[in-house]
Amino acid sequence: MASPGMRVVVVGATGNVGTSVVQALGADQRIDLILGLARRLPRWSPAKTRWACVDIADDGTDLAGYFSGADAVVHLAWLFQPTHHPATTWRTNVQGSTRVFDAAAAAGVPVLIYASFVGAYSPGPKDRAVDESWPTDGWPEAALCREKAYVERILDAFEPQHPEIRVVRMRPGFMFKREAACEQHRLFRGPLVPKRVPRPERMPAIPAIPGMRYQALHTGDAAEAFLQATVRAVHGAFNLAAEPVVDAAMLAEMFGARTFPMPGWPVRAAVSAAWRTHLLRTPPSLFDALMHFPIMDTSRARRELEWTPRYTVQQAMRELLAGLREDAGMPTPPLAPHGRAGEAKVRVGARS
Repeated sequence: MASPGMRVVVVGATGNVGTSVVQALGADQRIDLILGLARRLPRWSPAKTRWACVDIADDGTDLAGYFSGADAVVHLAWLFQPTHHPATTWRTNVQGSTRVFDAAAAAGVPVLIYASFVGAYSPGPKDRAVDESWPTDGWPEAALCREKAYVERILDAFEPQHPEIRVVRMRPGFMFKREAACEQHRLFRGPLVPKRVPRPERMPAIPAIPGMRYQALHTGDAAEAFLQATVRAVHGAFNLAAEPVVDAAMLAEMFGARTFPMPGWPVRAAVSAAWRTHLLRTPPSLFDALMHFPIMDTSRARRELEWTPRYTVQQAMRELLAGLREDAGMPTPPLAPHGRAGEAKVRVGARS
């Protein structure tokens, strides 16, 4: 008789990363059952998956009850908006994460996988790659980075208190896929910024801003790394990014354009003005942080997870641009092309 496969709980299972993680887990024969937790239930039925409506910001939710009997908890839930109200994101991102970790310990879950981010890292070099030992103090002015770094401190205290739990921290760059285009437009650009991005032939020049170098990968490749971290006996942090590094030269080659030098301050000033007037949802502090993100060395993930990205960064970005033009999405509330389309009308906190 075959041994039973793993039961995995995915917290934040309906967004950009969550949908890809659920699909990757469902396609693997070592996984028997997936419980997807989300604030709003989707009209989507992936393999091996059932759903529960849960808000981790609600301190009255019995998270340990949902985690009971699980072989692993994958924690992906995160609020980027509203950037104008950081107390709201703090309740979900920091206090909610603490509830997830404590509930996993109370339920006796043996594996905890947390989605961190390159933004958790302290400012670092752009001309060489740093490994997972680089300090994780974030960029304190950006809520996203500040909160990711704070959760890393929570895990620093959690791990020695719970040596029986195998804790993995995934630190990806920016993650793109076609189906997440509408969500990322809503989160970062805002409703008044047109979705219809220019086609390559209409972008004759790319500004070369000093320090504007960052990393990205296809969300499906990130999900494969999460799967491998779930089923392999690994622990600790893993950097995730594809090649090449994004900079003006890469974008110019991708679009067949030329580059021209441009200082960062006019762009920063424009972002700041647009954010203050709610024309843009990306705060200027995130632009500042982006200028200081280190370049990550991904050799540990390639070695210990036997992970190799299937997509180049150019392919991932082309998917995102195509998704914006096509109004692409999925039947989950975060990824629905028109806001909350696909949302099941159920009470928050109710079990499915």
